[in-house]
Amino acid sequence: MRKAWVVAVAATGAGVAFVMLLVVGVYLVAGNLVNGVGGAGRNLAKGSVPAAYQGLVQRWGNLCPAINPALLAAQLYQESGFNPTAQSPAQAQGIAQFIPGTWATHGIDGDGDGDRDVWDPNDAIPSAASYDCTLAKYVKDVPGDATKNMLAAYNAGAYAVIRYGGVPPYKETQNYVRVITTLQESFAAPVGRVDPSEQAAGAIHYAQKKLGTLYLWGGNGTPEQGGRFDCSGLTKAAYESVGITLPRVANDQYNAGPHPDRDELLPGDLVFFSDDLTNSRAIRHVGIYVGGGYMIDAPRPGAVIRFDPIDTPDYFGATRVTEDGAKALPSAV
Repeated sequence: MRKAWVVAVAATGAGVAFVMLLVVGVYLVAGNLVNGVGGAGRNLAKGSVPAAYQGLVQRWGNLCPAINPALLAAQLYQESGFNPTAQSPAQAQGIAQFIPGTWATHGIDGDGDGDRDVWDPNDAIPSAASYDCTLAKYVKDVPGDATKNMLAAYNAGAYAVIRYGGVPPYKETQNYVRVITTLQESFAAPVGRVDPSEQAAGAIHYAQKKLGTLYLWGGNGTPEQGGRFDCSGLTKAAYESVGITLPRVANDQYNAGPHPDRDELLPGDLVFFSDDLTNSRAIRHVGIYVGGGYMIDAPRPGAVIRFDPIDTPDYFGATRVTEDGAKALPSAV
């Protein structure tokens, strides 16, 4: 929900024409940047990890060459969504989802307070990094990518990786390796330009057709809801119209791709807003950028889908949605 001080811009016929020009511009810009450098940084993107854990992830994510902070963050997000009290039906526990037997062997006293507590992120996050590095040592002589082999060992066991000479032919394991290596890009601060989205123009076209539609909390645009949306329902539907399935919740949509800087935004990027600018899990609003400092969004109850400025005090950051990034999210696996 947007704050009251955000001023709406009327969705006039001229405004729609403005959006259509921007849609064309997406293709022109994409053509100019297609040969640019894709973002593949490994330092953490701003706010991608909750502030309480960011220092731990940054420090322990550099424990050995097979891991990096963004990869470690992707694992924690995949395992628990950074929830230190998470417990699975299989009795996996804590932010890193250790099962008791694995914790008994590989849990470490990360904060040096004299105990090993699976529920304490100060122990569990260092233990996750340490366990990754231990697995990497087990499979260090296996041909292929050391990080992928480590992730495969995490999922299927080191013996299976050694036996098959790399990532074993198990669908679950291959999917796990793909998901984590893809998802890490949404936790990494990009280096250089982020490649433009091929589907951006279609997503904008969908959103601009909804201008003037009354907001509905929880709205997904179904006939039963009168074709009405809330903020994340609109962005989800816009990208679904071009074949990309996003999660329903705005703070999960933030992890659907790399994060361009404010001065590198392109039409079609998702833009996010939060009262806590240190934590992507606290994001509460999302819109779809159309250029010129404006987005199309469904702002709040009583308002209509409209143009709004993005340069407000609660602006958090942006995501350039990718098909692989969206597929890697837990809700899409």
